Amino acid sequence: MEILLIIRFCCNCTYALLYKPIDRVTRSTLVLHDLLKHTPVDHPDYPLLQDALRISQNFLSSINEDIDPRRTAVTTPKGETRQLVKDGFLVEVSEGSRKLRHVFLFTDVLLCAKLKKTSAGKHQQYDCKWYIPLADLVFPSPEESEASPQVHPFPDHELEDMKMKISALKSEIQKEKANKGQSRAIERLKKKMFENEFLLLLNSPTIPFRIHNRNGKSYLFLLSSDYERSEWREAIQKLQKKDLQAFVLSSVELQVLTGSCFKLRTVHNIPVTSNKDDDESPGLYGFLHVIVHSAKGFKQSANLYCTLEVDSFGYFVSKAKTRVFRDTTEPKWDEEFEIELEGSQSLRILCYEKCYDKTKVNKDNNEIVDKIMGKGQIQLDPQTVETKNWHTDVIEMNGIKVEFSMKFTSRDMSLKRTPSKKQSGVFGVKISVVTKRERSKVPYIVRQCVEEVEKRGIEEVGIYRISGVATDIQALKAVFDANNKDILLMLSDMDINAIAGTLKLYFRELPEPLLTDRLYPAFMEGIALSDPAAKENCMMHLLRSLPDPNLITFLFLLEHLKRVAEKEPVNKMSLHNLATVFGPTLLRPSEVESKAHLTSAADIWSHDVMAQVQVLLYYLQHPPISFAELKRNTLYFSTDV
Repeated sequence: MEILLIIRFCCNCTYALLYKPIDRVTRSTLVLHDLLKHTPVDHPDYPLLQDALRISQNFLSSINEDIDPRRTAVTTPKGETRQLVKDGFLVEVSEGSRKLRHVFLFTDVLLCAKLKKTSAGKHQQYDCKWYIPLADLVFPSPEESEASPQVHPFPDHELEDMKMKISALKSEIQKEKANKGQSRAIERLKKKMFENEFLLLLNSPTIPFRIHNRNGKSYLFLLSSDYERSEWREAIQKLQKKDLQAFVLSSVELQVLTGSCFKLRTVHNIPVTSNKDDDESPGLYGFLHVIVHSAKGFKQSANLYCTLEVDSFGYFVSKAKTRVFRDTTEPKWDEEFEIELEGSQSLRILCYEKCYDKTKVNKDNNEIVDKIMGKGQIQLDPQTVETKNWHTDVIEMNGIKVEFSMKFTSRDMSLKRTPSKKQSGVFGVKISVVTKRERSKVPYIVRQCVEEVEKRGIEEVGIYRISGVATDIQALKAVFDANNKDILLMLSDMDINAIAGTLKLYFRELPEPLLTDRLYPAFMEGIALSDPAAKENCMMHLLRSLPDPNLITFLFLLEHLKRVAEKEPVNKMSLHNLATVFGPTLLRPSEVESKAHLTSAADIWSHDVMAQVQVLLYYLQHPPISFAELKRNTLYFSTDV
């Protein structure tokens, strides 16, 4: 009886002294979160609540890090102990093809596993594909790496098609749920969506991450993000600083270790949206404006730049890059970027030291490897981001502090064309007014930007996709509007991505789309025709129906984009990539028309946006179209469908 009383007393003390205080902080954190949600951003208490929430979350994170049950030590038959440090899904190149693996990093070994297929009712298990003791693991330097085994890259247009299918399936699922459709139909749609998301996840990564066993065997993973590659490398190198011994696991030991993976894993599901709960955030759709201001904390002078990554369809994509600030410990970029978000929830900032040594070329992708000086990630909280004001913050990374600002424009706002009565300048002015004033067939701004891109940007990786510096774009806009005599000099000195961005901005700010509001419904109907001959007749007739300045400018741009796509092996910009970038820009209706045609603004791959991409892609894939030939052929083809 006395023993029971002592046990009960000890349990009560444990609850009162250990659990209760932690529980109180947890409850306070939830209260702070709710308060922030319902407090206006401009309220004087808002920043104080933010600080309090950050302190509470950091405290709970440190507690969880120490007592996380998933970090419980695994005991092998020999009595050794090891802990799981990190795990995640990676794409391995094996026997010339891509395989999705679950990789587990323990305190002394890296294990690559595959989830076994099991029949209903049975526990899932992992099958070990290979392991390397950390004492035997080395990272070959870029110049030491042998060339990658031949892996056929997935065509860009097929990846984009998958994205479109995923978004279309999402919309169908939402409609079924809204109409209280049959659960069997919803499950069937979810299965299709998972299949497409899985293929996208498997085939999109391109960044090589090679590891080597001292015994001679090499393994190659493909990652979607430099950030991810750096995280794995740093976690392994940190563990290798300890006194590690080489070993060989017996079949029994390997079985025990692999068996523990299912229980210890921290990443349970493949990172696809079909694995998310219905109440999880769908992410942000629209444009994130980011200004990278400056950085401090570097110990010695270096040539420094930053890149920005956001998540998209389950993986991270590099979206922007600052200029290189040379030979400094305190770079001040003050560069603004406009980043398109596709259901994004996180922003990553990576700081690099630029390497100019041409001998340090990675044989996997033939690119010079720059050194990562620091990296950091922040969540894109809709409550914080979705305001009209700039939100300034500092991200800390390995002792380096990067100051940046951001604000968000929702998809529905970014899709609107602003009506303009402006007659001077070129931006926001009807194309017919500009060409008449200039006595030209194609606006001067279009001709000059195209000429400059073809002169020195046609081999630039991601041309038209990578964001140019917003302040440079605005400076170019002002110069073109003022018809400044220094335009050519300024163009020759300007970063090529800013020039590409200026061209896109010009078409985006036209008071009506280049392919006109009047013909927009007909373009949407024409591209949907299934009969090739009827589609050809309709699409050519629609071109003939355009005003001459619009048609000549469109054909001029079309030929330019085809020339850019010819350099796809170098610039990574296919016809489909270019159609994705320019389609909505050239076809998106003005504000009055958009009310009748826009579908869900929350989904970048809405039905209309997909159709806009397909219209431009149709003309890009078409044999050369001559203005004179079009006008000579005066046969009337009906656009009724």
